[in-house]
Amino acid sequence: QVQLVESGGGLVQPGGSLTLSCAASGSIARVNDMGWYRQSPGKERELVATITRGGSSKYAESVKGRFTISRDNVKNTVYLQMNSLKPEDTAVYYCNGYVIPVWGTGRDSWGQGTQVTVSS
Repeated sequence: QVQLVESGGGLVQPGGSLTLSCAASGSIARVNDMGWYRQSPGKERELVATITRGGSSKYAESVKGRFTISRDNVKNTVYLQMNSLKPEDTAVYYCNGYVIPVWGTGRDSWGQGTQVTVSS
């Protein structure tokens, strides 16, 4: 069974930094595109950043220049370095990945989410 497990969330002051990690585990042949999404109370889930297996990345306008997405294909792990955090970045952050298992067909997979709170 494939799982995506996030870590690294927490409470940080405005202007601070956090790094989120998400590791895919299980009988995995490969992981294609991976990304981070977030959802605030009363709002829809929104894309934060995505990265292809080859390393090409895209960002939401609201985080460009402040967040950096990266990945380790050997470890099937994706990271989100978040700098200059603002209160409006407060949300539950979800990891996403298109996972191709050793047996079976690929599927879009989600982590359980990790809370990021930016507050003084």
